[in-house]
Amino acid sequence: MSLKIPQDLEAEIDVLITHYPQKRSASVMLLHAVQEHFGYISKESIEWIAHKLELRPINIYELVTFYPMFREKPAGHYVLKICRTLPCALGGAENLHKHVCSKLGLSADKQGLQTSADGKFSVEWVECMASCGTAPVMMCNEAFYEGVRPANADEIIEGCSHQGNAAEGDAVG
Repeated sequence: MSLKIPQDLEAEIDVLITHYPQKRSASVMLLHAVQEHFGYISKESIEWIAHKLELRPINIYELVTFYPMFREKPAGHYVLKICRTLPCALGGAENLHKHVCSKLGLSADKQGLQTSADGKFSVEWVECMASCGTAPVMMCNEAFYEGVRPANADEIIEGCSHQGNAAEGDAVG
């Protein structure tokens, strides 16, 4: 395998495995650890995890393709997640998604993660973010935004573009 796992990540993974009665049970946690480090789950990562857990690669690949939080390709520096469940849909999430995609030169009709041409932003629909009363909601990396309208989204995107780490600042909404 050509994947190089840093020693500290492999040590973290070795500890994670010890928390489970069977190695296989650590699969999802290993996927999280690898994605957090590399930003996505590559074919080589799938093979490495499978080998580490004494499984076949298909056993790991089926998890990557089942769970929407795992990515098979790199995301932009800023990942904009827009909730699409019913309360957010009724609150205007579709218009918000269309606006954000249009602003970033992406297709609002395409499913899955999309990344802007400059690689700076990615946009994806996600399921419930558990803030139905403040719909529509959106995240930019780890920052959570409630009651987001197109103008708010513009502020969030501009903040990221001009300040570098605005996505980790206070929520706009």
